[in-house]
Amino acid sequence: MGALTGKTGASTIGGVVAANASGPRRIQAGACRDSLIGVRFVDGRGDIIKNGGRVMKNVTGYDLVKLLAGSHGSLGVISEVAFKVLPGVEATATVVVHGLDDRTAVVAMSVALGSPYEVSGAAHDPARKATMLRLEGFAESVAYRCKKLQETLLRFGDVSVDETADWTAVRDAGMFAGGSGDLWRISVKPSDGPSVGAALGGCKILYDWGGGLIWAEVPSGFDLRGAIGTVSGHATLVRGQGCGPVFHPEPAPVAALSKGVRAQFDPRGILNTGVMD
Repeated sequence: MGALTGKTGASTIGGVVAANASGPRRIQAGACRDSLIGVRFVDGRGDIIKNGGRVMKNVTGYDLVKLLAGSHGSLGVISEVAFKVLPGVEATATVVVHGLDDRTAVVAMSVALGSPYEVSGAAHDPARKATMLRLEGFAESVAYRCKKLQETLLRFGDVSVDETADWTAVRDAGMFAGGSGDLWRISVKPSDGPSVGAALGGCKILYDWGGGLIWAEVPSGFDLRGAIGTVSGHATLVRGQGCGPVFHPEPAPVAALSKGVRAQFDPRGILNTGVMD
């Protein structure tokens, strides 16, 4: 994310938790908060609070672990986190479907994600008309699933395999680094993704999560939320001046609850005050 905002340095695991940051593998492995099982933090009163633990069977009391994930430092300063972890992958391959428009690409990604071949990444780059489906696991399993997935997707057009595809660039939205426009991160139902893309026609976009996550670079000050209209979802401003607040406005009852929670954890208003407003 630093490259997108012009900042240097590496992300910390605490920062990942505070932002609930999740990459392309979220469609299979879940969000950051889904793997978080323990947290220790300092609240706005200076109290040290520990919740969860280092094992899965620790569900007692309030689930502050999930509450802290994605709070952007507005509830406490995170000092310790514990995750459930999985083994690394032995082999990776990416099946690429070429030449698809946005709507057909989302259909192809939905077919792949609904298949039994355990797709761990599904992204579409409209500029290159490249639809990418990632497979991971043991080498023999990846080879078998790769072949079967190609056969499944042949009806959409030209299909190839790329064993060196750069999913880090998809995760970090690297194609938007150094841009001058406003950069937005939009979450919608995958089936609504193409409608959002059409509403932003001419803008630079990237689809991830099978079409459910859209990165969009628009002219500075452009009213993106207004352009999307009635499409259900939320849009977060990552870079630029934008039009409206950084985070998507919450319904009044939800906003009141959020404000009350922040007041309990930070009664003096010293922890990233206003960052979530």
